[in-house]
Amino acid sequence: MQGSANLNVMIKAARRAGRNLAKDFREVENLQVSRKGAGDFVSKADLSAEKIIKEDLMDARPTYGWLAEEGGADEGADPTRRWIVDPLDGTTNFLHGLPHWAVSIALEHKGQIVAGVIYDPTKDEMFVAEKGAGAWMNDQRLRVSSRHSMIESLFATGIPFGGRADLPETIKDVAKIAPSVAGIRRFGAAALDLAYVAAGRYEGFWERRLNSWDMAAGLVIVREAGGFIEPLNPKGDIFADGEVICANEAIFSTFAKVIRS
Repeated sequence: MQGSANLNVMIKAARRAGRNLAKDFREVENLQVSRKGAGDFVSKADLSAEKIIKEDLMDARPTYGWLAEEGGADEGADPTRRWIVDPLDGTTNFLHGLPHWAVSIALEHKGQIVAGVIYDPTKDEMFVAEKGAGAWMNDQRLRVSSRHSMIESLFATGIPFGGRADLPETIKDVAKIAPSVAGIRRFGAAALDLAYVAAGRYEGFWERRLNSWDMAAGLVIVREAGGFIEPLNPKGDIFADGEVICANEAIFSTFAKVIRS
């Protein structure tokens, strides 16, 4: 696809950070056996990826604002635009040597996400979208799945980890939906879950307690691939509530009804 100048900057930053992370990822396996563990190393890898992305994006657009997992928020000189960045989504996978994690970069303009990039370096899959220009993976146009029936459909969610209060809710969700679907996956990287809905690999995805940087790029990619995406509470707000539900058009209402009931 021919992207805008902004999108090209985002793709370049994601690739550069992804290359760095891929190098660190190969190191993680050597560290798994050390007594200190790989945790500190992965935190450093995360911070160094964020630094690379910030350098690239802020060099290209010094007036834009910034919101990122590690580096917090900065107001830019241009209050209408900001970058929303997760330098490493799927940290626990990364730490365990599981090749399923991604770099996520979004551009927000006047409260709307107008461009998104999710890059999975281990599979070299670059998911991108710009508002009004469709969604793509590498050079292939993305469309959400066309399946119509829940029993043929595959869904993704996140299962809260130790110490999180929303575990009972998620277990209830799973109990409600599991009997009527082809399967539920928990792959541990929300950005890639959204990208996979856009690519038609999953029919739908829902999750609670997410941060805006987990979802921002995925929102525009799902929408541009023809998917429906809403807050879990129909009167709510995806970013403010940190809750999202999305699917292809054919099954969205049935799926949402089950989860929301």
